[in-house]
Amino acid sequence: MSVSVERQGNEATLKINAEAAEVNKGFARAVTKISNQVNIPGFRKGKAPRKVLENFVGKEAIKQEAFEIVANDQYRKALADEKLIPVSDPQIKEQKFEENEPMDLTLAVTLKPEPELGEYKGLEVEKKPVEISDKDVDGALETMQSRAAKMVEAKDAVLAKGDFAIIDFAGTIDGKPFSGGEGKGYPLEVGSGSFIPGFEEQLIGKKAGDSTDVNVTFPADYFSKDLAGKAAVFKVHVQDVKRKELPAIDDALVAANSDSKTVEEFKTKTRERMTKMAEDEAQNAYEKALIEKAVANAKFDVPEIMVEDRINHMIEELSLNLESRKMNLDMYLKYTGSDMAKLRESQKPIALENVKADLVLDAIAKKEDVKVTEQDAVNEMAAIAAQHGATVQEVQKIIKDNNTIGLLLANVLRKKAARIIIDNAKGAAAPKAEEAPKAEEEKK
Repeated sequence: MSVSVERQGNEATLKINAEAAEVNKGFARAVTKISNQVNIPGFRKGKAPRKVLENFVGKEAIKQEAFEIVANDQYRKALADEKLIPVSDPQIKEQKFEENEPMDLTLAVTLKPEPELGEYKGLEVEKKPVEISDKDVDGALETMQSRAAKMVEAKDAVLAKGDFAIIDFAGTIDGKPFSGGEGKGYPLEVGSGSFIPGFEEQLIGKKAGDSTDVNVTFPADYFSKDLAGKAAVFKVHVQDVKRKELPAIDDALVAANSDSKTVEEFKTKTRERMTKMAEDEAQNAYEKALIEKAVANAKFDVPEIMVEDRINHMIEELSLNLESRKMNLDMYLKYTGSDMAKLRESQKPIALENVKADLVLDAIAKKEDVKVTEQDAVNEMAAIAAQHGATVQEVQKIIKDNNTIGLLLANVLRKKAARIIIDNAKGAAAPKAEEAPKAEEEKK
């Protein structure tokens, strides 16, 4: 076999020549394969002579099967010999394939880009300082107080912002009712912004027993295309006006609604939790900015097919997420007033950013000769198990069933490459050995 490769950026043309002996081996394998698949009267499977088989399935079927066998074998060998990584299926441009003759095959394929790395060590980005104020902590207390509030009837009270109006409503557009435009005994918090803009404000000043017409216009980007941008009139009757009765912020409230026994203990724990959360967010943002800088310093073009493939994966993940919440993609698109084309377009910038980061991290891993050990893989599976409340064995089974071990190893490799960027940033502390989650086997 001989191979020549012509590259133009990420596009490559492979010219493959295979000897007649390889072609004939392919025909022999094709005859055996087809013979074992078909039932020919008077013959056991795999025992019919070739001429009988040709008369039964046709010479062209055998030739096509032989071509696929030889072409696939030679293509895979060419990729291995030339150390090429395709990101698209090959497209046949020219072919010459006959039994007892050499095969000439010209293929076009898109290859994985090889970024020209820029600086990825010694990078410097600003890390957001963390500061939790007394106001932040007091806000947590007020949230607890609000959640523990009781709703009490406010007789003869005039509706104001923050009050709850228990309402009956019926909406019409051009005098005709529409789906979802009617409700009875609905508890609406005035000022919450949960209804159409302008609706809640028109209830301010009303009392229990009052009826009124509320005139609104649905937003142009409203999720229901049938209602978007249309003017509507809602006939509203106020059944009751209710207000929150806030409990006192004291030790009793805290003890009944948290893991603390006193207000001071709650404040201390809340400040610690908020600080930890803010520090984690700041660190994640810092590390993301470092990786983005390393990506920006590299030079390369991303093939469109890689972005489209990533969008496919993102939409598949979204679909699985929705299914876990008893929804589906069609329902989601209808609710958001979108369609598949708009959804794909909205995901494109994120997909491009993710693909670029993966390519640069792969290139850094290659340059730094990063290796993934068996223990690295076990640690990663243990981390996934801990995150989802599963066992390592359950994670291993899912990975095996879905044949995603390659994806797991690639993720570990990229995490290691990312650590090189982060640990070598300006002002970075000496990297500490991280204690990985222990596998189930190690706990026993």
